[in-house]
Amino acid sequence: MNRISALFASATEPILNVYTTAGFPRLEDTMTVLNALQAGGVDIIEVGMPYSDPVADGETIQLSNQAALEQGMSVAHLFEQLKDMRKSITVPVLLMGYINPVLQYGVEAFCAKCAEVGVDGLILPDLPMVEYEASYREIFEKYGLFNILLITPQTNDERIRHIDSVSRGFIYMVSSASTTGAKTGISSDQELYFERIAAMNLQNPRLIGFGISDHESFVKASKNASGAIIGSAFVKMIAQAKDLSAEIVAFVQSIKGKN
Repeated sequence: MNRISALFASATEPILNVYTTAGFPRLEDTMTVLNALQAGGVDIIEVGMPYSDPVADGETIQLSNQAALEQGMSVAHLFEQLKDMRKSITVPVLLMGYINPVLQYGVEAFCAKCAEVGVDGLILPDLPMVEYEASYREIFEKYGLFNILLITPQTNDERIRHIDSVSRGFIYMVSSASTTGAKTGISSDQELYFERIAAMNLQNPRLIGFGISDHESFVKASKNASGAIIGSAFVKMIAQAKDLSAEIVAFVQSIKGKN
């Protein structure tokens, strides 16, 4: 069973997925960050593949992408950093990024490498679902990779049902139409959206992302989903961290209300 499926099948508390930019704050910090996230109690780790034009991301993650690229991060170097990942990391790991670097690497070669290092799934916001189904779904499934699809408050019910039928693992519920980090907290309109999707009784569990930054917003989002995703707040914290590992552990525990 894919680690993502196993996690959702056994979870008894809201699931916390934390996004981190590979090669940030320093180029060789990737595995240090992953190990500290796991030590803090994170449930899923989402590793961002730095890209020059991350259209779904706000300023904080854009700047971390730029810094990582300037320090020499690439898809090939990320795979080198992750080659022994499964010697220490047991939680599910996703790679999040944009389709262009994957196409440049070669889709099948990329998926094969993901399987080799122990990646469980991909989040590629700019990969059209039609193109995924027509050209890439068989390749993803050949290598046991889940393609995590996104829905927004503007996604109509028919498309949500179709995404649900195509999805494996979970559905990424974008909480608002803004970029990552643009807003924090959960509004009443967002709660109505969460409740509407919960009432659809979809086959797949859902994690809510965009605007989750602390324990309060994590708990509120988790009331109508299986958990939530934090990105910008974490990236901002590690950019300023003096003791990287210790501060990561404390951050994760604060989000989960464990300290």
